Amino acid sequence: MVKKVYIVHCIDTEGPLNENLKTTFKRIDSIFGIKLKPTKKNLIKIQNKKINFGKKTEAISKTFSKKLLNYNNSWKKISKMNNKLLSMEFRKNFKDSNGNNWIYNWFIADFVGFKSNPNKRELGFHKIWKKYKSFYKKNSIKDGFHFHHHPIPFSKSANHSSAHFFNHSPMIYEILSRKIIDLKWFPSVFRPGFHTIRPDSHWFLEQFIPFDFSNQRTKKDNLSQKDMSLGRFGDWRRAPISWKCYHPSHDDYQEKGNCRRWTAKCLNIGTRARLISEKDIFQAFKEAKFGHPIIVSFANHDYRNMEEDIVNVYKKILAVSKKFPEVKFIFSEARDAMRKSLKLKKINNVKIKQSLSKKILHLKFNKKIFGPQPFLAIKTKDGKYYSDNFDIQKPFLEWTYTFDENTIDLNKVKEIGWAANNSYGTTFVSNINLKNRKFKIYEN
Repeated sequence: MVKKVYIVHCIDTEGPLNENLKTTFKRIDSIFGIKLKPTKKNLIKIQNKKINFGKKTEAISKTFSKKLLNYNNSWKKISKMNNKLLSMEFRKNFKDSNGNNWIYNWFIADFVGFKSNPNKRELGFHKIWKKYKSFYKKNSIKDGFHFHHHPIPFSKSANHSSAHFFNHSPMIYEILSRKIIDLKWFPSVFRPGFHTIRPDSHWFLEQFIPFDFSNQRTKKDNLSQKDMSLGRFGDWRRAPISWKCYHPSHDDYQEKGNCRRWTAKCLNIGTRARLISEKDIFQAFKEAKFGHPIIVSFANHDYRNMEEDIVNVYKKILAVSKKFPEVKFIFSEARDAMRKSLKLKKINNVKIKQSLSKKILHLKFNKKIFGPQPFLAIKTKDGKYYSDNFDIQKPFLEWTYTFDENTIDLNKVKEIGWAANNSYGTTFVSNINLKNRKFKIYEN
């Protein structure tokens, strides 16, 4: 039997990022607990290790190096980068064991609900999504388009991070409702903002999204970096060290358990923490050699130039692959990697019945969906988007929703949508136009 390692390049796709000197020095304090006057001179000294911070000197120099602070701070810069990276001329420099070219997986965020934006992020629904779709108008390559989400922090500042999906402004419901109604799209694959899963996001994913690339377990965590110590962000200290995907436990997303979704391991490239090493890749190939289904995934950001990162990680993969001639490495789209590595069986002959009779939407599948209910999206005539729970008639198979004074009067509704994945990651999206009550189902 041919043994394979599926290589998945994930990109947390967040658009341009600006950072002024004052914010950079605030991060030096938040990460390392060191206060310094925010001057260009001090920054150059840090980068050249001319200030002695003891054991932290090397880490601080790397974290605030010229490379990591050289942000793509405009769409012009990102476009220039992607014009090269997406070209066949660039991709053909990287061949997998079957002679196929490099594949990208864009995990795209919407930055909405923030009150301040010091780093000048691209704010608004679908803004980043539409920009990236425009890069493919003359490009027939089918890279992956997936979902990335940053919850809103208490400060509501777009340069801060949060670990709670539903804290005071659960924008994820509106974001996904708009994806269904405006784009006729819904995710089957997810990557978390700041690599962070918590019980609330864990249970949310367990309802709707079958695949997530989030496990960042490494042998040595970055405990010297204050902002990530004690599991503050990206806590994967109890997760499997293996590259094998796993079903998480209901009560602990890091432990193996009986949940439905699959969690894949995904380390970093081109950043300051949890960087994928040649030893990590060696471990993956060794596991594949013994017949285990293996995905090697790694992530970086589009607001940094990714060319050097791709070259470096490819060199590591090539070096390791020479030690394992019996193992093939295959560049892959993220959902496809899950399906093939885990040998998931496609669910055929799915039949869907739906009706809107008087005030009741009735929906029925003949084959089980991934979670207990689809994701319901509602757009009102005044342009507002909502989501709500279905009434479950048969878990995983049949549901109803009643429009009345306890929910939303049907006369106030412009459009209804729903989306559901199955365990194979096939996505079904339906839109119902209230003018003619016609249904259209999109399958991806």
